[in-house]
Amino acid sequence: MASFSSGNSAIRHGLGQVRSAASRLRGHTAFWLKAFSQETIDLTLRTHTGLQTRIVESPGLSLSQEDLDQLVADLRSIAGKTLPAGSLTYGIFSGERERLSRAIVTLIVEEATGRPIAFNALSVMDVELDGEPQQVTHLGLVMVDPEVQGQGLSWVLYGLTTLVLFARDGFRPKWISNVTQVPAVFGMVCDTFSDVYPSPEAKAFPGEVDTGSCQENASNQKSTARQSFAHLQLARGIMREHRAVFGVGGEAGFDEVRFVITDAYTGGSDALKKTYEVAPKHRDEQYNAFCLRELDYARGDDVLQLGRVDLAGARRYLQREVPAGSMPALLAASAVLALQRLVLPLVHWMDDTRTFGTLRPRGNGR
Repeated sequence: MASFSSGNSAIRHGLGQVRSAASRLRGHTAFWLKAFSQETIDLTLRTHTGLQTRIVESPGLSLSQEDLDQLVADLRSIAGKTLPAGSLTYGIFSGERERLSRAIVTLIVEEATGRPIAFNALSVMDVELDGEPQQVTHLGLVMVDPEVQGQGLSWVLYGLTTLVLFARDGFRPKWISNVTQVPAVFGMVCDTFSDVYPSPEAKAFPGEVDTGSCQENASNQKSTARQSFAHLQLARGIMREHRAVFGVGGEAGFDEVRFVITDAYTGGSDALKKTYEVAPKHRDEQYNAFCLRELDYARGDDVLQLGRVDLAGARRYLQREVPAGSMPALLAASAVLALQRLVLPLVHWMDDTRTFGTLRPRGNGR
């Protein structure tokens, strides 16, 4: 009898695990279907036990005033746990609809209480590249309540939203930018994205991207770029037109060879200035050494990084950052590989409304 009861218990436990996995899979499937169908993204996903992640695109355009005020209050609440009250006045913290209309906010809250515990605020910048308008997604500010640090939130805060935007844009490579003096963040960008400049291995010559290092290979190594003319054009445009996005004043200098912003903490972001000793370090010492060598922490320097999110980077993110035991993550990785090898070239070829490589949209007149 005991053996029979034990067998029933094991069966019930196994069925419970199957139902739980099916529920998670349905949630992730619904998430991605909404991501592809919504005009502006407003998605909620259960990314950790007891936690919910919400991604809101262009909240300054899509939310009511009441909802917008609540969102800004949640962001300020998290910032207030680590910074002096009122110390951040730029970008999303201003509450201005115009600033928030160009933002994509990722907010993590406790499922039971609704308490906000972490956020990432991306911004979309319009910059000219080779005489054509180009959108660059700025990785923006990440803040985590000190009480919950170390709970494995980084894969959501640093990659999930860019992956969603990449998927929404038909898996076309997208430019990203990042401004930081934190070695851990600097290294994360180098490891996650492709064609990143600057990085410890990159060379500072204006020229073409080093395509030999950008080819995806069997070992799936990250792609590191030389400083191309595209990098330089985008950096100049960002520094000329979008300093307010990352709180850098007009008096800050910019070294076009090293992509270092000198005296950067002069535009409302001075509360974020750190010494090298307290700045979080990366597990790979080369990134720590690069920041220590290139940045003057006493003066308040930042590095401006430019790179791209593409299929190779998306696969690295899914394989290295997303928890390996997640069934939806494994299914997503398989889907990326299938798109890369079988479906994506055909989809791009059939779409005559968008530029793809040297192909121009119908009616472009060129």
